[in-house]
Amino acid sequence: MYKIFIMGAGGFGVALAVMSQRFGHSVSVWSPFEQEVEQLRADREHKKLLSGIPISPEIALTTSLETLPEQDLVIVATPSFAVRSTVKRLAEALPVSVPVACVSKGLEADTCLTLSEVMEQELRNPTVMLSGPSHAEEVARGVATTVVAASRSRAAAEAVQDILMNETFRIYVQDDVLGVEYGGALKNIIALAAGVLDGLKSGDNTKAALMTRGLAEIARLGVSRGAKAETFAGLSGIGDLIVTCSSMHSRNRRCGILIGQGVKPAEAVARIGMTVEGYACTKTAYELARRQNIAMPIVEQAYRVLHEELPLDSVVKNLMERPKRHESETIWLLSR
Repeated sequence: MYKIFIMGAGGFGVALAVMSQRFGHSVSVWSPFEQEVEQLRADREHKKLLSGIPISPEIALTTSLETLPEQDLVIVATPSFAVRSTVKRLAEALPVSVPVACVSKGLEADTCLTLSEVMEQELRNPTVMLSGPSHAEEVARGVATTVVAASRSRAAAEAVQDILMNETFRIYVQDDVLGVEYGGALKNIIALAAGVLDGLKSGDNTKAALMTRGLAEIARLGVSRGAKAETFAGLSGIGDLIVTCSSMHSRNRRCGILIGQGVKPAEAVARIGMTVEGYACTKTAYELARRQNIAMPIVEQAYRVLHEELPLDSVVKNLMERPKRHESETIWLLSR
């Protein structure tokens, strides 16, 4: 039995807690919000995100960090915008030998840094990024799920693998941290765009093209930042892209559907009522692509729809009428 401390009481944090406790671990879930903790204690269920899935009384729900020194693994499961402030709390209380895994997906808005880069600025602990096609609703129910644990420390990745892997949650280790992160963060943009197409009732052909060329853009930016091209053909690349673009569990896709049906982007995000990572990440990725001089036409059009109110009827035309290309052009091509 391991002691696992999960920072973040959202859907995925609670799902990992339920799963880990089911397989015999001692689990604590932390939130900085007393009202959130009290509600979870009262309901013993996350009614908004994981309705019908009980939270065992053996799972501690807390606003305290007092037990951090006793833990074998800490998991950060907050929205991406809260990762830096969360790990700053860890730096003050966690022994440097304890690995810290992060399941958040996104880029930091102000710096365009990946979340592992953010964590490494704030922590001396070994860090591991856990990513892949893994809806919280299915992880909590014990649906077979496979992800990757990516770290610059093979020992830390294998420690996370040893602690969390079970008969319903398979983990592969990976050393391409940046590739795993860019796949996990940028697929949210493509999933939001896929939802827009669904809201517009576009055809299967259009959505397949969006996903395929979207993956090419994700890989192009990732490789420009030092990622390995082959990582994007794996679980944290095409695997996560497929599940997020095709499932109604995806907040990003659901938000996109509303936009495709005519709801203003900001109002669509508000209606989802939870963090829609693709909305903010679109702006960050657009700015990073311009900084890296990388062509990302889908991301650019998504940015103009979400943040400049480009009419939807212009988007497909703009993409279809781009200059001719060879499909096999190298993904590190810098010219537009």
